[in-house]
Amino acid sequence: MRKIFLMLFVALILVVSLLAASPLKVAFIYIGPVGDAGWTYAHDQGRLYAEKVLGNKIVTTYIESVPEGMESYNTIKSLAKRKYDVIFTTSFGYMDATLMAAQEFPQIHFFHCSGYKTAENMTAYFGRMYQPRFLSGIVAGMMTKSNIIGYVAAHPIPEVIRGINAFALGVKLVNPKAKVKVVWTNTWYDPATEKEAALSLLDAGADVIAQHQDSPAPQQAAQERGAYSVGYNTDMSEFAPEAHLTAPIWNWGAFYADVLQEIIEGTYKHGNVWLGMKEGIVDLAPFGPMVPENVRTIVDIFKKAIINGTFDPFQGPIYDQSGNLKVSKGKKLSDEELLSMNWFVDNVEGKIPESASE
Repeated sequence: MRKIFLMLFVALILVVSLLAASPLKVAFIYIGPVGDAGWTYAHDQGRLYAEKVLGNKIVTTYIESVPEGMESYNTIKSLAKRKYDVIFTTSFGYMDATLMAAQEFPQIHFFHCSGYKTAENMTAYFGRMYQPRFLSGIVAGMMTKSNIIGYVAAHPIPEVIRGINAFALGVKLVNPKAKVKVVWTNTWYDPATEKEAALSLLDAGADVIAQHQDSPAPQQAAQERGAYSVGYNTDMSEFAPEAHLTAPIWNWGAFYADVLQEIIEGTYKHGNVWLGMKEGIVDLAPFGPMVPENVRTIVDIFKKAIINGTFDPFQGPIYDQSGNLKVSKGKKLSDEELLSMNWFVDNVEGKIPESASE
């Protein structure tokens, strides 16, 4: 009888402790507003998905439109002092600030998106967006008639350069005559500036506009001029339904839910995470009705090949703008080379500024 009582008592204690366990406090720091329809919106959809999946195991908050640099450090530090257990910082320019905070608050789990620095309590995470970028380049290359494709680019960092090159390689695969013209805005989210850049490319003869921007403004410019567009971050077709061909998109929800569950279970190990289409973190948005069946078929063939590992967008031969062989036939770029990319492939027109102020 005493043994049964003891077992019941232990079981009761376990139930009470589980019920009393505090939910994991999780914070997100965003570069733009959650209503940008792009980069920040995609991350916030991931946050909401994690809330839905994990229920009362977590509570989340976010701070939007946080400038990069030291101001982001002060924001991160304020969340750490408020006893948040997990902090996600979702822009490249937050990297050093996140690392500083991780070193100062070793008991907190930090995650930095799109960078490469890590610590014992800090993960660098990103998606292989260059994979659907390549596929969207195939679409653009087959849809252009002028053989001039405009690309509205954000900041001259490896992430953006890598995306331009992947897109251009997709274009070249199906249309060697086409060129990708790049205009830099030095913005992540500035609809007016980004629209103006798109209009300048349309004036230069582009009949397809692609982008590495967080607003739908370049696509809206394309629609106004009767051109096509390739979006980014999310399916923005509602903003330019007559122009929108497709878009490389993010699906952050599964990643956020999975890592938070592992933290709750005490099994998460920090490091460098770079996931692709195979894991579902990145994908291609549905095609617009103007995309013909033969284009869809070719994209599907290469999508399957990328997922099963029989094709890589950065496999050689690849030449840079000066005609130098950068990747030999039968070879492909390593992750380290992709993460430090600072050169353009040979069908890109434009230069890489030495700094964002150029």
